[in-house]
Amino acid sequence: MFSLTYSAAINGIDADIVEVETYISNGMPGFFIVGLPDTAVKESRDRVAAALKNSGFDFPPKKITVNLAPADTKKEGGIFDLPIALGILSASGIIKKDSLLGFCIAGELALDGKIRKVKGILPIALSLSKTKIKKIIVPFANRQEAAASRSVSAFSFKTLDEVVKFINGTTQCEPYIYNDDENTATVSNSYDFADIKGQKNAKRAVEISAAGGHNILMSGPPGSGKTMIAKRMPSILPPMTFEESVETTKIWSSAGHNFSGGLIKQRPFRSPHHTISAIALAGGGAYPKPGEVSLSHNGILFLDELPEFRRDALEILRQPLEDKKIMVSRTKNTFVFPASFMLVTAMNPCPCGNLGHREKQCICTPYQIQKYRGKISGPLMDRIDIYIEVPALKFLELTEIKDVGEHSQEIKQRVTLAREIQNKRFKGTGIYVNAQMRSKEIKKHCILDDKSYAFLKNTVEKLNFSARSYDKILKVARTIADLENESSIKVNHISQAVQYRFLDRQMGN
Repeated sequence: MFSLTYSAAINGIDADIVEVETYISNGMPGFFIVGLPDTAVKESRDRVAAALKNSGFDFPPKKITVNLAPADTKKEGGIFDLPIALGILSASGIIKKDSLLGFCIAGELALDGKIRKVKGILPIALSLSKTKIKKIIVPFANRQEAAASRSVSAFSFKTLDEVVKFINGTTQCEPYIYNDDENTATVSNSYDFADIKGQKNAKRAVEISAAGGHNILMSGPPGSGKTMIAKRMPSILPPMTFEESVETTKIWSSAGHNFSGGLIKQRPFRSPHHTISAIALAGGGAYPKPGEVSLSHNGILFLDELPEFRRDALEILRQPLEDKKIMVSRTKNTFVFPASFMLVTAMNPCPCGNLGHREKQCICTPYQIQKYRGKISGPLMDRIDIYIEVPALKFLELTEIKDVGEHSQEIKQRVTLAREIQNKRFKGTGIYVNAQMRSKEIKKHCILDDKSYAFLKNTVEKLNFSARSYDKILKVARTIADLENESSIKVNHISQAVQYRFLDRQMGN
């Protein structure tokens, strides 16, 4: 007695179709799973046996062999519980023969026969578009993810018994229809820029950063509001497009972080602790999974206390900041994870944090300050577009009742309009924001008149800026012009952009 059904195994952020072959034969009773399963898959034997019995089905007292093909593809997790159980029922004659062939099936079984949510459903559903299988059976909690692919018919169930009745045709079930308003995993952001007292220069800098997708570093003493500002940046970013939502949800689903089950509509904000390892930041492991740089895709990666991060972890950021993706190599395979994010960082100006403080005195020696800042390499600093000082606030500034700044929604409107200008400008080029411009685009879209050119030339020569700093000044100036809806870059745009390079000389660049 033989049966065949289909499931899938997560491979990075993609999925490979797996054939679940079940063979029941006479002989010593036993339950064997082969095909490179991990411990969680091997434990399916006990879960499947209990689920079948508690759902009212007989567990065959015979030799049962389940093969997960191809045999050289690693399989992990409880995703194969449901296809294995249905395969046994099909081989036993309880389910109509060959009725499972048109479905891809995924789901973890509880001991009482309920079907639990599993990770990676969206990558699986998207992978089916390249196959002849156009129907998928998933846990009820995964229905939104499966339907979001819009390429397959998604059927969702809560128990094993419901699936069997559907397969046998005794009950009817309509495929779940994707609804853009209902199927979201958006979490409301309670942070608002109106909560921030003072710091007008810093708030202007992060607005420019958000509008052009520029990486930013905030330097200031402890308690000046750097982290407070960073946490409010997602509230001023433009909404994600459907394609961006699918990309981000696919990454989070494969990593097992999409707990709400719907499409992620709010741009990610990841803030790892400074003790994070290079592997956790980049991604990897025995079964490679996306790291923090990929979980930040289409959003923000915030590194607080930047010099306290391990040097090898920081150097990992070089490739994704340049290529918008990261490559993780293992002995048998190489995985490429998307990693297009805005890098937002914060640091103290010195080890004690009081360098440049209005009232407190710095107790650090020049050597200590140089060693502290030297923890951040020059190549990494070169990939940051905007440097901004966030000074400590005076008591009167903190207690000023009338000082109510703009709300995030007002800033977001300006940022969104600037992004729309950039989308039209770079349509069809693979570039989406000014920060991604290459030399060719800079020459085309950052043309200066004689007055602006003379001002920039004098500034670069006087302050001894590098060629890379010159390019970044032009990119930031282009964003400032877009925020003001100006078609050309003017002197005041250049002068503002130059102000955001104050650390170039201090950091040794």
